[in-house]
Amino acid sequence: MAIIGIDLGGTKISAALFSKNGEVIEKDYRLLGGATGSAVGVAVAEAILALRAKRPDLPVEAVGICVPGIVYSKKGTVWAPNIPGWDNYPLKSDLKAVLNDRSIRIAIESDRTCYILGEVWKGAAQGCTDAIYLAVGTGIGAGILLDGRIIHGANDIVGATGWMALEPPYKEEFIPMGCFEYYASGTGIGNQAKLLYGDQSKTSYDVFANYGKDPIATRILDKAIQMWGMGTANLVSLFNPQKVIFGGGVFGPAIEFIDRIRGEARKWGQPISMRDVKFCASAVGGDAALLGAAYLGILETSRK
Repeated sequence: MAIIGIDLGGTKISAALFSKNGEVIEKDYRLLGGATGSAVGVAVAEAILALRAKRPDLPVEAVGICVPGIVYSKKGTVWAPNIPGWDNYPLKSDLKAVLNDRSIRIAIESDRTCYILGEVWKGAAQGCTDAIYLAVGTGIGAGILLDGRIIHGANDIVGATGWMALEPPYKEEFIPMGCFEYYASGTGIGNQAKLLYGDQSKTSYDVFANYGKDPIATRILDKAIQMWGMGTANLVSLFNPQKVIFGGGVFGPAIEFIDRIRGEARKWGQPISMRDVKFCASAVGGDAALLGAAYLGILETSRK
C-alpha cells in the first residue's frame, strides 16, 4: 500500500508516491502554466493519476494535499490567493469526482499545517508534542503543534502570524500584509529596500547580499531580526513549545541569524518557556510541505 503527497503552489505541482515509512517511490512535477479555477483541480487529479499509472501494482490508500492558502474544513472548500478562481473552491469534491475511486481517502491542509507535519514526521520536530514551524517567505505563517495536535481555530486561520501587532503606531502600510510581514517577510524586506534605497529594482536578495557592508541593508535586516525575535517571543509565551523551527525561502539566507533571533526573543518572552525552548532551522528544507502532505495522508488512513 502507498500514499501520495502533493505540494501545490501558485505555479507548480510537486507530487510523490510514498511508502508508509517515508520512502519516495515515484515523483511527478508539473507546471500549472497559468491554469486557474477548476483547471488547477484537474491538474492535481492528473498528477495523482500519473503516479498511480507508474506503479499500478501499489494500491494507493490516501492522498494528502498541501495548498497555499486556507482550507475551510466546515465548508470543504479552499481559498488560495495565488490561484485565480480559488476563493471558495471545492477541491476535495472535484477530486473525488475525477478520480471516481472510493477506496482512496483525500485529506487537504494549508501549507503551514503541512510544514509542521513534515517536520514531525521526518524533520526537526520528531518526538515533539509541542512545536511551531515559522514559515518566512513571501509572507509569514506558523504551523502550530500543541499537545500533540495541530490547531486550526474557529475558521481554520490559526497561524496567520504575519498580522502580529509588534510596533506602534499603526501605519496604513500594514493594511495589505500586517505589521510582522511588513518588516520581516521576504516581500517586506524587498519593499523596505525599494523604499530606503529609492530604487524599485532592489529585492530581498540584494539586502542579504549587502548585509554588514551597506548601512541600509544592515538597518533593514537588523529590524527584521528584532521583529523575528519579538514575534517568536510572543509565540513561545503563548504556546510554550519545545521547539521553534524556522523555514521558508528567507531561512535560507537568514539561518545565520537564528542565535541572534533567540537572543532578541529572550528579552521579550516568558523566561521559563524561553529557557527551555530550542530554536532551530528546518531539517527537511524545501521538502517540508511535500512530506507533510504525505504524512497527512497517512494520518487520514488511521481515522475511522
